[in-house]
Amino acid sequence: MSITNARAEFPTAIAKAKKSPVHILKHGKPVAVLIGNSLYEKMLGAMEELDDIATFDRAIKDKSKNIPWESIKKELGLS
Repeated sequence: MSITNARAEFPTAIAKAKKSPVHILKHGKPVAVLIGNSLYEKMLGAMEELDDIATFDRAIKDKSKNIPWESIKKELGLS
């Protein structure tokens, strides 16, 4: 959908975005994507999951000295 059409038919563009992404074009080239909130939330969740996996992978590869969980709980007053 062109920027001009998206601007002129904004309610229609939003309605379409609830079903599938709407690509916004300027001079025939993609410049933006309009997506529904449910897809946005799913994408955020997936990105957070990927970040957690990457953090876990880095922690597993880390060979520095580990601090036992019991020590951390005691230091934080959780035990």
